[in-house]
Amino acid sequence: MLKIIDKYIIKKFLTTFFFMLGIIMLLAMVFDMSARLSEFIDKKAPIFDIITRYYFTFLLHYGNMFSSLIIFVSVIWFTAKMAQDSEIIPILNSGITFRRLMRPYMIAATFLMLIALLLNHIVLPKSNKVMIDFENEYYRVGINVENYHAEFPDNVSLNFASYLSDNNVVSDFVLEKTLANNQPSYFLKARTAINTPGTYKWKLNDFYERRVGNPNDVIFNGKEKDTVFSFQIEDIAQRDNVAETMSYFELQDFIKSEREKGSGNIPMYEIVLFERTSLPFSTYVLTIIGVSVSSRRKRGGVGINIALGLGIIFIYIFAMKVTTVAAMNVGFPASLAVWIPNVLFGGVAYVLYRNALK
Repeated sequence: MLKIIDKYIIKKFLTTFFFMLGIIMLLAMVFDMSARLSEFIDKKAPIFDIITRYYFTFLLHYGNMFSSLIIFVSVIWFTAKMAQDSEIIPILNSGITFRRLMRPYMIAATFLMLIALLLNHIVLPKSNKVMIDFENEYYRVGINVENYHAEFPDNVSLNFASYLSDNNVVSDFVLEKTLANNQPSYFLKARTAINTPGTYKWKLNDFYERRVGNPNDVIFNGKEKDTVFSFQIEDIAQRDNVAETMSYFELQDFIKSEREKGSGNIPMYEIVLFERTSLPFSTYVLTIIGVSVSSRRKRGGVGINIALGLGIIFIYIFAMKVTTVAAMNVGFPASLAVWIPNVLFGGVAYVLYRNALK
């Protein structure tokens, strides 16, 4: 059963958070609009689409992305204000322990964490797809892929020098097949290759084709060739943020298929997958730290607490970046990369909490 003090703190927590979230997202939207407005006008993007397909999903995406850090700043702000106004000391002197004081904070943090989990796993994959489709249609530059290599089922390997979505042309296309004993069975090379959108049909230009035979090979040369492959251009040329448009199980299947191809982007996709759970759980860690460092009245007022909070945020973001770079470049496990900052700062939260109890 919630007491009056619980309702008071929960109300302050949630109102401060949503107020700060609204202000920050409004500023972000204004800055983004100032940067994109000329492109929207040039591409004649409808105002209704700009509002519903882009900025509504924009607010969901970035609001959720920075929610944990905004929660941290919100906790420090209103808790430090309560301490400066001598509200916390009477609460503790009335017999309420610091551990009991944490209860409404954790209730509010749990509420916001559950919202973040719901957004990350169910809502955002769909809304991100809407936003990315809008970007592709009205202002985003084309997809550019260089020095591509992939392995497909049945011992098929594919290489090409470059692909540009503006003209839908793959350059220096090379496809090879091998037998189970690694002996070559088929080789195909083309100066350019073009995929018919939405199909598995391809058109090759200036091609060389060799079918390895025993004892004789069969070789074909030609200017043009229409053929069918087991893959589309969408399977080999994708944006880096394509993982953000997939549900949890879709992303798992996608990572599995990309791993079979030998894709070098697996760590990036795995980070997206694991962050959907790890970032919401950081709400608990940051809330405990925020209350522990701001519940005491300090010389310098609220400002010193805000400065301390910003310093902790900087270190937290730095730790996340270091582990993410390690996962993407040196083979560090992605699951550990996204959870280590929470574990490390969980230790910091425990120490600060123990000190606050004294």
